[in-house]
Amino acid sequence: MTTQDLVQQIRMKKTFLCIGLDTDLEKIPPHLLQEEDPIFEFNKAIIDATNHLCVAYKPNIAFYEAYGIKGWKSLQRTIDYLNERYPEQFTIADAKRGDIGNTSARYANAFFEDLNFDSITIAPYMGKDSVEPFLSFENKHTILLALTSNVGAFDFQTKKINGIELYKEVLKTSKTYKGAHNLMYVVGATKSEYLTEIREIIPNNFLLVPGVGAQGGSLEEVCEHGITPDIGLLVNSSRGIIYASTGTDFAKAAANKASDLQVQMQKELESRNLL
Repeated sequence: MTTQDLVQQIRMKKTFLCIGLDTDLEKIPPHLLQEEDPIFEFNKAIIDATNHLCVAYKPNIAFYEAYGIKGWKSLQRTIDYLNERYPEQFTIADAKRGDIGNTSARYANAFFEDLNFDSITIAPYMGKDSVEPFLSFENKHTILLALTSNVGAFDFQTKKINGIELYKEVLKTSKTYKGAHNLMYVVGATKSEYLTEIREIIPNNFLLVPGVGAQGGSLEEVCEHGITPDIGLLVNSSRGIIYASTGTDFAKAAANKASDLQVQMQKELESRNLL
């Protein structure tokens, strides 16, 4: 999917919501545990109930890897279902990979070619040769971890080196990578006060913004400091949507939560004449 395709979907659906599929057998409704593949059945129901309210889905790969081969099969079924039934959805493999060049190339093949995700999250700590193998795929997107929403983000990301914060160095240096036009970045909603300076460095790239909802981030502040003429935002909510209910009404409850966010996002877009 191209960036232009994504922008078109955002404007058509009046939402820039990404739903995280952090599917945990300990949290899904108990009645689903009787199914042969409870993870997929949960994901399928959530997707069917919410696809008109969002433009992207983000399976967190750790939640599938944790269950071994069964989890990988559930992931395969989930991405196949999205690509076949809802090809207009932007898909994100939240894998946080990043290794030496030949290993990164294998990861890229796995997620872009075999699983056919549109994008993948990447840890940039190992630098250029760990990132560029992902950038070599046309119309596939590499989402670099820039400034994350967790407490430990302050351990390294905001430390200054020669007077500049490390996360800013990541942003500036990554712009020089071959294939940099395919870059997006993770910026946590709980760090919204940093967005103005981030936009000075990367004024047009899409940002994947976790932390709205369960982690307390403000959608209004994210939009105030981070939105662009082409929107440039994918705001993710995971637990706040998919675990809205543990009863048989879980999919409907998830849709209600997603709808609340969609309405807020539409207001933000309309107030800025972006539709």
